[in-house]
Amino acid sequence: MWLLPLPSHATEPEAEAAVPEQVPTANAQGVRRRGEHGDDDGSAVGGSTTADGGAPEASTPGSSASAPRLAGRVVVTGAGSPAGRAVVAGLVAAGADVVALHDAPADAPAGASGGASADVSAGPGDDAPGDGPRAAREVRVDLTSPEVLEAMTAGGPREAPGSGAPPVAVVHVALDTDLRAALAEPAARRRERAEACARAVVTAAAAAGAGRLVLVSSAMVHGARPDGPVPLDDDAPLLAAPDDGLVGDLLAVEEVWSLLARSMPGVPAAVLRPAAVVGPGVDTVVTRSFEVPRLLALRERAPLWQFCHVDDLASAVVVVVGEGLVGPLGVGAEGVLVHEVLERSSGLRSVELPARLAQATAERLARLGLLPTPAGDLAYVVHPWAVSSQRLRAAGWRPGRSNEECLEVLLEGVRERRSGRGPRLPREAALGAAGAAGAAVAFVATAAVVRQARSRRSR
Repeated sequence: MWLLPLPSHATEPEAEAAVPEQVPTANAQGVRRRGEHGDDDGSAVGGSTTADGGAPEASTPGSSASAPRLAGRVVVTGAGSPAGRAVVAGLVAAGADVVALHDAPADAPAGASGGASADVSAGPGDDAPGDGPRAAREVRVDLTSPEVLEAMTAGGPREAPGSGAPPVAVVHVALDTDLRAALAEPAARRRERAEACARAVVTAAAAAGAGRLVLVSSAMVHGARPDGPVPLDDDAPLLAAPDDGLVGDLLAVEEVWSLLARSMPGVPAAVLRPAAVVGPGVDTVVTRSFEVPRLLALRERAPLWQFCHVDDLASAVVVVVGEGLVGPLGVGAEGVLVHEVLERSSGLRSVELPARLAQATAERLARLGLLPTPAGDLAYVVHPWAVSSQRLRAAGWRPGRSNEECLEVLLEGVRERRSGRGPRLPREAALGAAGAAGAAVAFVATAAVVRQARSRRSR
């Protein structure tokens, strides 16, 4: 029987009891806990740093510097995901007349399409003088169908149906921040649908006369390599493997989006690529790495972490629409968080593996059917893929939350799930939450450490 991941304070015997006997374990001789031999204790390490080792600028929680006010109708597709909901709320708060399109596949059972159908209203004090409370117009539509055009042109919440001007922008949130829902769909069908959604959205935007196109993707498309630059420039090449996982989906969507956007001369297009996204309800391969008793680290090099809160992603979308930015744009908190500080902040210890053993373990788990996503996803929790946000910063955007604050948001979500206040991961998620290669490898390596320790005690 699969068991839920243990809390971080679990004892070693408890950790061993949580590991199913049929799960392959890493070679215990290649595994050690960080600090076990007097190294990597983090005693001389600070918090977040910039790429040149300096301290990042102080952030102002909850808002972006110089956020523009918006006018006109903005259509957001993919509005039902956690990231999509944040983008909708950010645009509403900035003054846009928002039409939020939730994907409702025609062949899905009634009520199966994710996302809330309630209006998304601006927060207190966000309304312009004399305005009533604003809310997005929420529409459920099959995003692969011709009905997308009708939904785009139906008018915003402050317009009479059919009387509105063309949308000033169409924002397509392709980034999947609901891993559980994504993994419930066969990979081939998920990929086919992701590409079809992108085609339908861009085609409808062209027919509706949209003023600009904005795609929300992920910095994961750049890939994560041990020798990769830190941070990545906005124009960094897309080096991720075109596999059948969620990152492969985004590469496919970006290709479709780029080809179609080039067929719309005169319509500016931008692609936002955020760092590891955190926020209410966010479930990704990165966030699941914190659902296990220990974090994973490579013996050769400790990870560097960068996060992006969904509210900062939303404020970046506002700046892109309001300032007319084009091209690829990275989005992330200032600087990076070194792994030793992350350990102290999270209260989690790490288990170290040689890089080759970690990758071999992930590949074996995938071959055995214990990982529904590619083993290559391991790279995103052991190698750097931080972004510079250079073009956004030049336009006046600033992240509202630091990496440390983002980490606390992530950990609060973990605590909620463990306390029963938030959505729990399925019981099948014993390997560090199924679908997260890094978490699964850490889980197996922890079991190897525990068994090694018990073997020594029994001698």
